[in-house]
Parts: sequence; structure tokens; C-alpha cells
Amino acid sequence: MSSSYARKVATLLTAGLVAVALALPGGVAHADPGFVPAPHADTAGCPHKQHTPPAVDTSEAVAPGATTPTPLPVATPAVGGEALAGCDVVADPAAGPLPANLTSAGWLIADLDSGDVIAAKDPHGRYRPASTIKVLLAATALDELDLEKTVTGTVEDYQTEGDSCGIGPGGTYTVRDLLTGLVMVSGNDCAKAIARELGGHDATLAKMNAKAAALGAKDTRAASPSGLDAAGMSTSPYDEALIFRHAMGDDTFRQMISLPIYEFPGFPPLADVPRDKPHPGYTMGTSNSLLRDGYPGMLGGKTGYTDDALKTFVGAVERDGRTLVVVQMYGVNQLDNLYSDQAVRMLDYGFAAPAGTSVGTLVDAQSSEHADTHATSHQDDAAPHWAAWALVAFAVVALVAAGVLLRRRRPRG
Repeated sequence: MSSSYARKVATLLTAGLVAVALALPGGVAHADPGFVPAPHADTAGCPHKQHTPPAVDTSEAVAPGATTPTPLPVATPAVGGEALAGCDVVADPAAGPLPANLTSAGWLIADLDSGDVIAAKDPHGRYRPASTIKVLLAATALDELDLEKTVTGTVEDYQTEGDSCGIGPGGTYTVRDLLTGLVMVSGNDCAKAIARELGGHDATLAKMNAKAAALGAKDTRAASPSGLDAAGMSTSPYDEALIFRHAMGDDTFRQMISLPIYEFPGFPPLADVPRDKPHPGYTMGTSNSLLRDGYPGMLGGKTGYTDDALKTFVGAVERDGRTLVVVQMYGVNQLDNLYSDQAVRMLDYGFAAPAGTSVGTLVDAQSSEHADTHATSHQDDAAPHWAAWALVAFAVVALVAAGVLLRRRRPRG
């Protein structure tokens, strides 16, 4: 094949592929040619409108004889505004190009103070929260528990699955210690101890879900206090932002989640371990890398991960008198770190958007029964548009032309 002929074919193919990429709902031209979108990130067909993504293990299997929880009803009209009812990207074109190379299936950027949703993708899609549900647990506990009450650690706390702060049998901890460990390092042992103080596992879930309902978080159902996957667990990018905004209105929560380090108590020797020695307290460090690394204006955030939830994050940053919250759900690391690089790009986009940019609203608790219809003039990006169809038509013509050229040049036997 001659070089000039090869260039013609390559040009046609490239033009067609670029046109297809730009014509897709929410299509973004990526500067990095090596970027490969996450295989689960295509939400234009609303695969998670009612159900969370399929589980990859048996963590959500119900006990024999038990009933699998039915999905939560889909709110109509959509909470926060009708523009948020869509499943693909919704954004105001006046805010500029969207952040590139985002791998989360669902995400959201909002103004924490005004409640304006600046941009989102599948905002009400149903996803598993992983440990970000601990924000709801903390908010529930702060309503009820005395921060200075002393709690004694148990063997069950010590044996808790997943991330732990290091509670040991016979150790003494204040509720403040437990809540700080809960939001700083995602201690599942702290979640278990807090749930015990709230009346036990089932009572705690009932209180957490009542709290979510009162806030207007209609996509949320806590099925475990810690965020470990369990049957019926559900939330959404919108609800994550709504719950985090409420929690940040509590001075105690705001102070706890902003701490880079904290002195966590130790516990006595284990009774069933011969010649075991005391386990001293230690300096606990935050699991939020943006806070740990000193990202300017970081107020705090909560990370999460399970095999079924994949990576999740919710966090807030203050800059130039504005405070933004970002949410990332069902994400994986591809090229960039989900908790830092991608969050930074989302924040940069949000702060660059003009103040007042809004495609929806984080509702206030008192108005949660009535969906805000602000910004209904914004079109759902998943809807067909004449320009997109024109690009698709051009892409098809280009690809067919390339195929004809290739056929003509094919050697005949």
C-alpha cells in the first residue's frame, strides 16, 4: 500500500472514530490518546436506574429462607430537579469542557453552600457506597450519643472484617475516639462498636435509613453500618453529596473529618494469647490522600472500596470563598488515581465554572418531600440532538468510504 493511500485511509478512519466519540452522549475529546474508558462507565442506557450493578461475589447472598430486598422506588419527579433524572452527563455548556478521563460510572460536583449541582453523571444511579456510608452512620450517631461516654472493646470488635482502627478486648474508648476512627481511617471495628451503642445492628440500620429518608436521600438504603456489601445496599452520587453536605453542617463531624492524625487508645494483653503484652495506643493517620498530602483547601473526605462497590469517594474543598463537594462512585484506577488526580480535575472544573452554575439542587431536609424543579430547562444529555446525529452520519460515511478504498486495493487471486 502506498504511503499516500495509507494516509487517506487513516484520515477517513480517524475522522469517523472521532466523530463517533464526540457524538456519543456526554462525549468528551480526551487529550491523552492512551485513555481507555472504564468498561462499566457507559450509563446512557440507564443500567443502574433501579438496581445496583451485578455483584461479583457472594457478599450479598441472603440467608436461607430470607427474602432479597426489593429495589427502592425511583422518585418521580427526580429529587433535585428534572435535569437530574437522566443517566448520562448533565452539565451547562457555558461552564466549559468537562473534566477529562473520569473513570467513575457515577459522579457529581456541587456547591456545598448554595446546594447548586454544577455537573453530574448518572446522579441518581443506584450504586453501592462502600465505606462512604460511614458518613451517614456518623451523622446518625452524633444525633444521639454522648461524645465522652466510655465504651469497652470486645472480641467481636477485634475480629471485625476489613479496615480497623485497632479496638481490642478490654480497651476503653470514648465515643469521640470511635467516631474519629470511623471517619478518619474507615474503621469497621469502630462502626461495630458505634452500632452496639445505638442499640445493635438492626436498630442502627433503622436509624440510619430514617435519617437518609428525612434528608431526602431516596436512593439510599444502608444494609450494613460499615459499608461492607450486604443485600439491599444502595445509594447514589446525588444522595452521597446530600448526606455529606448535612454532615458538614455539624461542627463536630467537620472537625473530625479534617484531622490528618489522631492519637488512638491501645488495649490490654489478649487473654487467650500466652505472655501477650499490652497493645499501646498509636498515632492514627487519615486515609484521605488529598488531606494527607496537604491539598490546598481540603476540608475532609471519605474513601471507600469493596469488590462490588469498586472505588468510591466523597469530599469537600474550600477555595476563594466557595466550598465544593465531589462524589465518585463505581470507579477504578485507569491512568490516574481516583481519589486524587481525578478528584482534583473535577474540583478545578467546578471552581472554574461561574458562580451560580446549576443543573439541579441539593435539597434541604425540610423540603425533601418536594423535588426542586430548578434548571428544568437544561436538556438531558442522553437525549438525541441533531448535531450528534449529523456527526454519526458523517462517521458512518467516512467508515464506509474507508472500507470501499480497502476493498478496491485488495489483491485478487
